Amino acid sequence: MSARNFTAAMRQEEDWYVARCLEVDVTSQGQAISEALDNLSEAVGLYLEDVPDVAAQITTTLLVTSFQVPYLT
Repeated sequence: MSARNFTAAMRQEEDWYVARCLEVDVTSQGQAISEALDNLSEAVGLYLEDVPDVAAQITTTLLVTSFQVPYLT
C-alpha cells in the first residue's frame, strides 16, 4: 500500500474546524485542526475504497487563487 499527499482547505465554524479535500470532494470536521485533518484523511481513504476508478476521481491539476466580488455597503 502506498501513500499519496492531498490538499485540505480549512475554515473554522464556531467550535469546529471544517476540512475539505481539494482533489476529491470530501469534507470532514473536528474540534481541533489536527482532529479535522485526521478525520478528513480517514474519510478520503474510505471514499476512495468505494470508487471503481480511483484515478478518475482525483483532480490532479489544482489552481488555488483568490478573487474579488464587488458589493455595495
